[in-house]
Amino acid sequence: MPPTYLHKHRNSRVAQTRRQFLQTSVAAMVASSLSSCGWTLAEVKTTPNTQVSSDTLYIYTWSGYTDQDLLDRFREETGLKVVADVFDSNESMLARLQAGGAGAYSVIYPSEYMAQKMIKLGLLAELDRSLLVGLEDLFPQFQDPNYDPGGRFSVPISWGTTGLIFNPNTLKTSPEDWDYLWQNQDKLSKRITLLNDVREVMGATLRMLGYSYNATDPNQIRQAYEKLVKLRPAIASFTTDSWRPQMIVGDLLIAMCYSSDAAEIMEENEDLRYITPYSGSSLWIDTMVIPKSAPNPDGAYQWINFMLQPDVAATLVKRLKFATPSKFAYQKLPKSLRNDPTLFPPESVIARSESISPVGKANEIYERYWTRLTS
Repeated sequence: MPPTYLHKHRNSRVAQTRRQFLQTSVAAMVASSLSSCGWTLAEVKTTPNTQVSSDTLYIYTWSGYTDQDLLDRFREETGLKVVADVFDSNESMLARLQAGGAGAYSVIYPSEYMAQKMIKLGLLAELDRSLLVGLEDLFPQFQDPNYDPGGRFSVPISWGTTGLIFNPNTLKTSPEDWDYLWQNQDKLSKRITLLNDVREVMGATLRMLGYSYNATDPNQIRQAYEKLVKLRPAIASFTTDSWRPQMIVGDLLIAMCYSSDAAEIMEENEDLRYITPYSGSSLWIDTMVIPKSAPNPDGAYQWINFMLQPDVAATLVKRLKFATPSKFAYQKLPKSLRNDPTLFPPESVIARSESISPVGKANEIYERYWTRLTS
């Protein structure tokens, strides 16, 4: 079952772009096309902050969050072509936006802690909730999240955990916690990958040491860094996505990954297993937001409404393997998916998980150590 509460966070992904096609008569056309499947998009009458008008909507999202079937269906229902650029970490996404890329996208997919940071930086447009259809279908814990009270700036799209994926047939013993990597460093050498994500990697190490994922004590952060320095010779790479084919064919023995990615590739190799380490992990939420500089806010509302449709959300769980925050979509899933602990972890896992939150000035310490570790 989905968690009865959520107070957790996560990181990055990659996106693509799409614009809009509607100006005056679009609402009628969208309503007509969606009414055939039992849904209508809200009539959108926003005022774009630019004069850009196009039949293409540009989004910036995580790898694996869209596929051609999804884009084709959206185009059939709205007339809008979607172009999706992807990112592999929240930090790289923010860096691109701050370097002048913010005006390129109308929808962005930050994780919850990054959405919180982007709100504080003044990068996001406050949502007109009267234009959104389906917010009431979300599980209660997603309707008033602590990272964005009242959901003023963001809409959740997926959630999950961070853990380890491995093939038990290739390991003498199976991992139960993060410390397995250090205890078996020689046997795993150059066949381990960690996420390309400073907060996830440092957070997991902090948690293993008995500290918070969101530690701000410089001494605790230093201890985590020094622990990772010891593991560094055994790490093949820091990657969010490229571990997948290597794990399927057996080139890697173990990889740190997101539960949604694990669920997807476990279908390709049934021998693979995913665990959330016993000392604790992160429980993340990915969101959809509209930047203040969005060239096509009308199209952005259409995309968000489209993604909120229960049948669309349920189809994405089946096809792309990420957990949905929609209770109606969850109810549409087959029992095998509803009971899949990789997608929908039990309360015992959630209880020992922690959300990633902004760490203020301590972020400079994290970044300094991360640069040293990955250089």
